[in-house]
Amino acid sequence: MIQYAHPIKIYYRDVDKMGIVYYSRYFEYFEESRTELFSSIGLDITSIESKGITLPVISSHCDFKKGAQFEDKLLIKTSIFEKPRSTIKISYEAILNNSNDLLVKGYTIHAFLGKNGKPRKPPSEILLNFDN
Repeated sequence: MIQYAHPIKIYYRDVDKMGIVYYSRYFEYFEESRTELFSSIGLDITSIESKGITLPVISSHCDFKKGAQFEDKLLIKTSIFEKPRSTIKISYEAILNNSNDLLVKGYTIHAFLGKNGKPRKPPSEILLNFDN
């Protein structure tokens, strides 16, 4: 398993007319957290792409439990529970820092594609985290 916790602060630009975080912003928070998760294991997106690998999103899902508000501080807990093959599922939980309330839970599924657009194996840096 690979895990990473990424802090997020909610800015005014993130909220809608009702004063809660606009739903699509969570996918942006997920992307930030996913990028930091990869960096935490020594694998940044630039190095993945330099190996001729792309990681398009092929599925995404989000369950909204409670809305975050302006100036809230969140922790986006990002996890990879299963050893990836040609796809990888990344799970996310948005937790309100001061109360530990679960606000949002979701996931994205990505394909590992080579330059030819065909599925390929994931980078060894990811697989090494599952060889225990």
